[in-house]
Amino acid sequence: MMIKLKYYILTCGLFMAMVFTNCQPLKTYKQPSLKPMPESYNNKKDSTNDAAINWKSYFTDTTLIALIDTSLNNNIDLLMTLQRIEMAQNQLNFAKVLGKPFVGAGISAGQKRFGKYTMDGVGNYDTNFSNNITNDQKIPEHLPDFNIGLQSSWEIDIWGKLRNKKKAAIARYLASVEGKNWIITNLISEISAGYYSLIALDNELDIIKETRNLQLNELQIIQAQKEAGYANELAVKQFESRILNTRSLEVEILQSIIEIENKINFLLGRYPQPIYRDKLQFTKPLPTQIRMGVPAQLLRNRPDVKKAEYELLAAKADVEAARLAFYPSLNINATLGFQTFNPAYVIAPQSLAYNVLGGLSAPIINRKGLIADFGVTSAVQIEALYNYQKSIIGAYTEVYNEMSNIKNLSLIQDLKSKEVNVLTESIVTSTDLFKTGRATYLEVLLTQANALQARIELINVKKRQYDAVVNIYKALGGGWR
Repeated sequence: MMIKLKYYILTCGLFMAMVFTNCQPLKTYKQPSLKPMPESYNNKKDSTNDAAINWKSYFTDTTLIALIDTSLNNNIDLLMTLQRIEMAQNQLNFAKVLGKPFVGAGISAGQKRFGKYTMDGVGNYDTNFSNNITNDQKIPEHLPDFNIGLQSSWEIDIWGKLRNKKKAAIARYLASVEGKNWIITNLISEISAGYYSLIALDNELDIIKETRNLQLNELQIIQAQKEAGYANELAVKQFESRILNTRSLEVEILQSIIEIENKINFLLGRYPQPIYRDKLQFTKPLPTQIRMGVPAQLLRNRPDVKKAEYELLAAKADVEAARLAFYPSLNINATLGFQTFNPAYVIAPQSLAYNVLGGLSAPIINRKGLIADFGVTSAVQIEALYNYQKSIIGAYTEVYNEMSNIKNLSLIQDLKSKEVNVLTESIVTSTDLFKTGRATYLEVLLTQANALQARIELINVKKRQYDAVVNIYKALGGGWR
């Protein structure tokens, strides 16, 4: 009796030591605090936000809308992202069964032989289940074993470790959905920017062709003056070189058009082909007022910010699950079925067998491994927190930059338009003066070059205005709805 009591006390002592050892406090990691967002962009607190507008209403060009629609169905990166969402969904489905009993069915057949100088081997000589065995052995020396039944294992989530794993899986699934939304937002932005670049290049090409025709007319004038003795060969060569320079610009623009068309085709998931567009769209007025709302709306409008938030929630759940892994786990294993050494008695009441075993287990030897895992998950959580803060600051900065960009581009466009008007008038003036001999051919060439450069710069300013309108829509988190 005393021996049993000693064993009982020793067992309880070991269990309590195991529990208290694994419940010791872990090293805590200092969590950095999030920096608060500004309350407004420009001291105006208007909650109206253009990010809530559907992209088909924000972009009114029907050709552009058709291109974006095609990309949303065929873009390869988007299709790959949908598969990642499918993987996350399956991982979520797997996590949902954590904490529930696992039940399996099985059939087995085998044979075993006990050593004669063992308890089982000696016991087989004294049983009376069979009268067919000679030499006083009642159980066959080579003992068959037939088993059919159910096996079950169940880890009861008494601390919430498995619930936190489910939370992490749910958060990662939602993060994958937001990743898809961010790809859609970027896709709409890239196609729109490329489309407006093509229209801008078309207008540049028209200006260059117009300039080249003007230069050809003036070349004829200088050649006539040379024949009349009013000009020399140097002047003719200067005009010819200017025409060659203009033609090279034309070829460069044609190559840029091909490359941008192919970039858009790639985003649409198709091989190179011409892209139809209406260059007159470039003359239509841009939105005069972009409604940006308040910075706090970025937290729910920007898919990349929401994705970072869900990744942070998943990391927090991982840390909690890693912490709870130090606590004892309660496992219940059970079997129910029929077992016999004679196949004739497999399905019989006497062959019914069951087994139920429940117990607490806690890690002792591998505690360092669990500590390392807890340290890794804690570091990942802090990294996710920094990434979340980074995405918020980045989103706010993008909106602020584009807001300033739209304002300043409007001023630049006004100034550049006045410059183009002045230089266009100077072309006529210099040509007239040149015809009457009151201006040199170099003055004419310089005036044409300046006017051409200014007109191209004006188109680039208009193109940058279109880009700013596209970029601020993306920065606000529009496009994925």
